[in-house]
Amino acid sequence: MPLLQFDTTLSLSAAEKSALAERVTDVYTEEMATTAGHVAVTIREREPADLHLGRAVDGPLLFLDAEIRQGRSFDRKRAFALETFAYLGETFDVPDENLKAVFTEHPGESMMGVDRVGGEWDGE
Repeated sequence: MPLLQFDTTLSLSAAEKSALAERVTDVYTEEMATTAGHVAVTIREREPADLHLGRAVDGPLLFLDAEIRQGRSFDRKRAFALETFAYLGETFDVPDENLKAVFTEHPGESMMGVDRVGGEWDGE
């Protein structure tokens, strides 16, 4: 039951936000070996003064805070981040230096909806 939260200085249309959410959900389900029905995505546009990154170059900034269930390997998380970064760079012209992802892992039972409580991830 991941929550993928994007903060960005990009100004995105509703269609671009939908496309971003759909693409990231697809990448997440593929790289993290899960289904799409429980993937939540938020996209928050920020003023340039709201986001800072020491290594940033000219261009938009985009940060991903990925709240995920514990158990995924480093390689899975890295593959998801790199594929997401590649999409963002190609689609929205975000320089590599201006992209950042942070993963926070939670026990399955800490992730829930009205109809379910997450279990532990076992890769199947």
